[in-house]
Amino acid sequence: MSHKSALVTGITGQDGSFLAELLLERDYRVTGVIRPRAAPSLGSSEHLRGRIELIEGDLLEPDSLRQAVAVARPDELYHLAAPSFVPDSWCRPAETVAAIAVATAALLEAVRDRSERTRVFVAGSGAMFGTAPDSPQHEGTPCRPESPYATAKLAAHQLVGQLRAHDGLFACSGILYNHESERRPESFVARKIARAAAAIKLGLAQEVELGDLTVVRDWSFAGDIMQGAWLALRQDQPDDYIFASGTGRTVAELAAVAFGHLGLDAQDHIRVDPNLVRQPEATPRIGDPRRARERLGWRPGLSFDELVRRMVDADMRALGGLTSAPPH
Repeated sequence: MSHKSALVTGITGQDGSFLAELLLERDYRVTGVIRPRAAPSLGSSEHLRGRIELIEGDLLEPDSLRQAVAVARPDELYHLAAPSFVPDSWCRPAETVAAIAVATAALLEAVRDRSERTRVFVAGSGAMFGTAPDSPQHEGTPCRPESPYATAKLAAHQLVGQLRAHDGLFACSGILYNHESERRPESFVARKIARAAAAIKLGLAQEVELGDLTVVRDWSFAGDIMQGAWLALRQDQPDDYIFASGTGRTVAELAAVAFGHLGLDAQDHIRVDPNLVRQPEATPRIGDPRRARERLGWRPGLSFDELVRRMVDADMRALGGLTSAPPH
């Protein structure tokens, strides 16, 4: 039996729940960081209540994060928590930078000063590349972030590398591209489409409003990405890794799979709202996962089509329909 312990920020979110499941299957003692005075729900990890321990910490209160590390002194720290809805970062840029970059610095500092044996994984974002000169992007691609969120993620990524080099921390930055599941909030386009397809099939809606259908994204299954995070901390030396499928697909392609799974034609049910259409992106946001595949042996378990169908099936069940047995 494993005697390892893990501290996970973002335990109530999509990624945290899949990671917690993975760690528990490997007999870890898992402690999740939750905000002080948080609501009683554990969000996406509610089904794990009683199997995980909880400790208080707030991204906007660095001392609380330092204290969480000092108390837990985990073998592994997975820092997944961050504001994740990019448009909101324009409304609160100072808070976004504090919640992402300052919080990451506080956790790394705490590991260095109070728990130096801890191995650290920090969840970064492919958004930090922005209008990069290359597509697909690799770990060495120059970054040109285009939002406060992306700037903060780049700062956190660079802090990982700097403290790794300067202080000898075993710290890895995972550069994560779009990753989805049925646990994703409906504010994200992939889940919005899956939910809409189910609702339309069940007669609960007639159409869905979307923005630019030609936008390209690199979508993967969140559970596969968390498998990569765990593998990154199994290595002899720390490094940074891109976790992505390596294939870009448009919003229209995702919609076609989602609606087609239910025997519907997406074009009959999508209305493009000009207010949701943004300026075209100069560089397709696609990740090159070769380093993770070659060094970690990381291989996604779900294909793009399987991921989309899984999400649609989950929403069919949630809305009262049943298309297949729940995914395992």
